[in-house]
Amino acid sequence: MRNVNKRLGRTATVAALVAGAAFTGTAAYADAGDVTPCQATAKACVDLSSKQAWLQENGQGFYGPVPLTSGKAGSETPVGTFRVQWKDADHRSGEFDNAPMPNSVFFTTTGVAFHEGSLEQESNGCVHLSTTAAKKFFDTLNPGDEVQVVQ
Repeated sequence: MRNVNKRLGRTATVAALVAGAAFTGTAAYADAGDVTPCQATAKACVDLSSKQAWLQENGQGFYGPVPLTSGKAGSETPVGTFRVQWKDADHRSGEFDNAPMPNSVFFTTTGVAFHEGSLEQESNGCVHLSTTAAKKFFDTLNPGDEVQVVQ
C-alpha cells in the first residue's frame, strides 16, 4: 500500500479499500496507525464479517488487512479471545485426510489455526490466509500471543 499511497494519497487508498478494492503482495501491508476492530491487547485480529485479518501492536495494525476465509456452516470459526498454542510450518491435518496446512499457527485448544489455504472455499473452522500472509503470521506470532476473532 505504501506505493499506492505515494500515487493516490491516504484518502484515496482508504476509499479504495472501503469500496472493496483488493490489494495483494506488498500492497497488503497496513500503514502504521491503521485501526482494527480488536482490542489493543491482541497481536492478531480477525474480523469474520469483513473477511479480513491484521497483525497489530498496541491496537494498531502493522500488517493487513489481508483477506481470509473461515469456517463453513456447521464448522464455524469460533469468536472470542484466544492464545497461540503452538506452531508447525509443515503441518498436515490428522482429521482431514492428511491435508496440508502450511505455516499453521494454532490458537485454540480445539485445533483451529491460521494457515495457508484457499481464499475461495470456506474451511472446516480454520482461518485460511494467502501464502504470503500465512508466512507473515507464522513468523510474527508466538505461543502465548493473543488472538481475537470478532464477528
